[in-house]
Amino acid sequence: MTTLTAIHSRSFVRSAAALFVAIAAIANTATAQDTKPAAPSTPTTSAAPVYVSMTTSKGVIYLELNAAKAPISTENFVNYTKEGYYNGTIFHRVIKTFMIQGGGFTADMKEKKAKAPIKNEWQNGLPNSRGAISMARTNAPDSATCQFFINTVDNKMLDQPRGGAAYAVFGKVIKGMDVVDAIAAVPTGQSSGMGDVPKTVVTIEKMEVLAGPPAMDAPAAPATPTPTTPAAPTGTKTP
Repeated sequence: MTTLTAIHSRSFVRSAAALFVAIAAIANTATAQDTKPAAPSTPTTSAAPVYVSMTTSKGVIYLELNAAKAPISTENFVNYTKEGYYNGTIFHRVIKTFMIQGGGFTADMKEKKAKAPIKNEWQNGLPNSRGAISMARTNAPDSATCQFFINTVDNKMLDQPRGGAAYAVFGKVIKGMDVVDAIAAVPTGQSSGMGDVPKTVVTIEKMEVLAGPPAMDAPAAPATPTPTTPAAPTGTKTP
């Protein structure tokens, strides 16, 4: 099964040693299906961004995938998306002050069979900042398959290599961060031997690759000041 270590708000007062252990345990513990990573693609620095819509039971999240800096992870995610693999999966691991993780389990907490793991692109310069989407994996650097997580806060510690690698970012949320926050806010508990599982199922209903960027919400027009009529003098001085 897949887990990301719970880092609650109170975790920040832990000792450095305890925090190191917690971060080191952030892992995808799915049963190994193929430990040999797929052959890496040739990076294309001029590759255009790829846009994906993720329709969830809480609303729609729009992603911009960085095909130039993370070609392997982007291609992997796009292939799963086009095959409909993510449709009907859930966010099975949610920690409000850390991340939301999904893409590998069905609503009954059954893990889906994934393809061969991919090469870890953690050295691409993309940070695990709020809204960044990254590949979940086991402690083995090149073990990511289908599961991903979206950072709900800036997680600089995930950019630091431990055990040979850090966590590879391959895109970001460009619209729908309010949906991410809504998912992050759901109550969680234990289920099927896992912690931080939403008590109310949060489903990825549909994932689609878009032809281009989504229409962005226009900023609200500034309010037009309403003219006011000055009060008549009363003989009392005011500052």
